[in-house]
Formats: sequence, C-alpha cells, structure tokens
Amino acid sequence: MNKSGAKRNRLKNRNAEYYILLAPFAAFFFLFMVLPVLSSIVLSFFDYDMVSLPEFSGIENYARMFIDDETFPVVVKNTLLFAIITGPVGFLLSFVLAWFINEFSPFVRTVLSFLFYCPALIGNGLFIWQIAFSSDSYGYMNSLLLSWGFIDEPIAWLRNSSYIVPVIILVQLWQSMGVSFLANISGLQNINGDMFEAGAIDGIRNRWQELWYITLPSMKDMLLFSAVMQIASSFSISTIAVNLAGYPSVGNSADTLVSHIGDVGTVKYEMGYASALSVFLFLLMVVTRKLIVKLLDTAGK
Repeated sequence: MNKSGAKRNRLKNRNAEYYILLAPFAAFFFLFMVLPVLSSIVLSFFDYDMVSLPEFSGIENYARMFIDDETFPVVVKNTLLFAIITGPVGFLLSFVLAWFINEFSPFVRTVLSFLFYCPALIGNGLFIWQIAFSSDSYGYMNSLLLSWGFIDEPIAWLRNSSYIVPVIILVQLWQSMGVSFLANISGLQNINGDMFEAGAIDGIRNRWQELWYITLPSMKDMLLFSAVMQIASSFSISTIAVNLAGYPSVGNSADTLVSHIGDVGTVKYEMGYASALSVFLFLLMVVTRKLIVKLLDTAGK
C-alpha cells in the first residue's frame, strides 16, 4: 500500500471515531428535535383528537388559523411584541453586562457571573414576582408605592391589561439573560489579547474603537449563538405569562402563541390544529433567525 492509501485509511479511522462519539447526540437530536418537527408538519394536515385515528383534512387547519380563529391574530401580535422587546433588549443587556464584568478581577468576575446566571437556574422562582406584584396592599410594589404616597389604593398589576405586559416583559428579561450572558462572557474571555496590542499599534485609541473593530468581529460566532438563544426564549414566552396572568389573561393581553398551542393541544385535544400553529411558530422563528444572521454578517463586514 502506498503512502497516500495509508493516509486515507488513517483519516477514515479517525473519522469513524468521530462518528462514534457523535452517534449518541445525533440519535437523541433526531428523536427529540428532528422527528417531532417532522411529525408536527405531517400532523398539521390531519384532524386528530388523540382518541380516534387521524383524518386527512388538507389545509383546513391553516385556513382555520388565518380565517376562523379570532384568538390567533391577538396571540401573534402579543408574541411579536414580546419578541421585539425582550429579544433585542435582552441580547444587548447580556452583552453590555458581560463586557463590563469582564473588566473585573477573575474572582469578582466569577462571583458576578454566578449572580447574573442565577435567574436561569431558578426557573421556578416566579412566586417571588407573584408576591411582588400581588394585587393587595401586602404586595411589595403596592406596599412601597402606598408608603411613598404615589398611589391611594392597591393596583391590580396582573388583572389590568395596562400593566400585565410590562410586568411580563420585566420578568422575562430577568429570567432569559442568563445563557446569553454566560455565552458572551465566554466569548470575551477567548479573544486573543495580542489583537488589542496590534490594534493599538494600528491606531486604536479608546475602548469604543476596540469594541467596534476587535471585540465584536472576534465574537461573531458567540454573538450569533447568543442571538439565537434570545430568539428562542423571546418567542417561547408562555410559562411566565400563564403563571403570572393565568390563561386566558384579561383581554388576552398576555396570551402568546405557545400558550395558545398548549390550550388547543393539551386542553382541547385538537392536535392537528395545534401542530399547524407549531409549524407557523417554527417558520416565524426561522425567518427571524435568518434576519439576525444577515444583520450580524452585515455588521461584521
């Protein structure tokens, strides 16, 4: 066997080892990610109530979505509102916080990173916000505002459509920044320090120029990961809204696509229609991700 043939065999053996290591993850990814998406796409063309056999209905579920479902445009509007506000704001805050904290000593940086990541670890801590925004005078917010004289009677924060959305946005921002913050800290730590010295030689004179010409381009991949995570969390707001405002909320002001899908699928058992709603949400997230990728590519050039 010649040298080129031996080299090819070594590469094949090495690749085989990589494939073996990737096989468990690939199997779980297919079973729990790819297969459910494909099943939802197929099931969206059927009428299925989890009791009788599925019956093919064509595009009836999609027609119902856009024509007959009066709740659908409301939850789409709410979902887009939450995504437009919590997505970019959460993404920006997580990066700014990571950028500031990265300047501290390693010990202080570790402690602060843990504190800012805590909200992602205590997802069941919503009872704190329920107490804070309780409708009686014992709620933290009402108690403070009453004691300071800003209000004369308690505010029904979670029963008034004017206050529900701001409260949920606040809680979502608090809970969703953890993963993006940690990703940005990791990206900042992995930037080659020699690039800053080279930039100083080339004429960079302040931290803002370092940020624009060195930090952001060097963190392009990590910023993309952070953006995707923020997109996923902003479009999947449901648990926070349901726990704080209930379902349906007052005037459907806090209902989202995910909570609507849960109601249609797990309460009404209309799995075909719930699948069609899931497909719509999936396509909405895909389109948004492509726009984010395009914006990051443009900014990185």
